[in-house]
Amino acid sequence: MIRRIVLLSTLACSASGFTAPASPLSPHRSTRIAAFDNDQFEAVQSFDPLNLAEDESLSPSNDNNGRVAAVASAALATALSSPLSASAAGPDWGIFEGRTGSLLHPAMMACMALFSISTALLGFDWRRQRTIGDEISALKKTMPNLNGAKSVGEALAAAEGAEEVDADYIASLRRVLPVQSQIDELTKERKELASAGPRDKHFNQGSLLLFIGIAFAIEGPLNTYARAGKLFPGPHLYAGAGLVVLWALAASMVPAMQKGNDTARTVHIGANLTGIGLFVWQVTTGIPILFKVIEFTKWP
Repeated sequence: MIRRIVLLSTLACSASGFTAPASPLSPHRSTRIAAFDNDQFEAVQSFDPLNLAEDESLSPSNDNNGRVAAVASAALATALSSPLSASAAGPDWGIFEGRTGSLLHPAMMACMALFSISTALLGFDWRRQRTIGDEISALKKTMPNLNGAKSVGEALAAAEGAEEVDADYIASLRRVLPVQSQIDELTKERKELASAGPRDKHFNQGSLLLFIGIAFAIEGPLNTYARAGKLFPGPHLYAGAGLVVLWALAASMVPAMQKGNDTARTVHIGANLTGIGLFVWQVTTGIPILFKVIEFTKWP
C-alpha cells in the first residue's frame, strides 16, 4: 500500500515534466538580442534549421498533458482515501470479535475463580490426610503400655479382670481414655479422606485449571486486540499476567513436593493462595470492563 501511494505521488508530480516548455516568442518572431551598439539593436534569428518550432504536431499539447496529470491526481486521491486504518486492524474475526467471543473471557474466568477455590480445598484435604498420621502418632506416645491391646478400652478391661489388680495402671489407663477418643476420631477422619481421594482430584483439577486458565488468560487480550486494534494496559491486565506467573510457579514446585520437600510445599501453597487473592480482585476490576464490552459490542 505504501509503495503504491509513493509511486502514484511520483507519477502525479512528474507528469508536468514531460510537457515541452512553451516558446516565449511566437514562431514567426523567434528572435533574440545578439548585440547592441549606440542604442541600436540587431535581431538575430534563433537557430532552427528543421523549423521544429513551427511544427505543432511534434510538441505534446497542453490538453494531453493536463489529462495525464488529472488521471494521476485522481489515482493518487483514490489511494489516499482508501481505509488504511481498516487494513491495520487486521482481518474480520467474525463471531470472535463480537459479543459472544468477548464474553467468553469473563464467563470462563469467573468459573475458573470458583474452580480455583475448589482445587485449593482439595489440596488442603490432601494435606490433612497426609499429616493426620503425625497427630495420631504423637497422641499414641502419651499413652501407657497397653500390653498388646489394640485400644485403651481393651487394656483396661484386661487389667481389671486380672488376678492381681494394679490400681495405678488402671488409673493411668482411665486418664488416657479421652486421648483414645481423639485417636479414634482422627483415624476415622483419615479413612474418610482416603476414600474421597483428594490427592488425585487435587492433581487433576490443578492441571485442568492451569490449562484452561492460561488459555483464556491469553484469549482475553487477543479478543481485545481483535475488537479495538490495541490493548489497554492497566491493573486488570497486570494482575492477570501476575496470576499466570503464580500458576506456573505453583506447578513448578510439584516435582520437589513429590520428593517430600517441605519448602516446595510452602511455596506451592503460598503461590496458589496469592493467586486466589488476585483472582478475587480481578473480579472487581473486570466488572467495569464487562459493562464496556456489553455496551460497545453486538450479538453474535
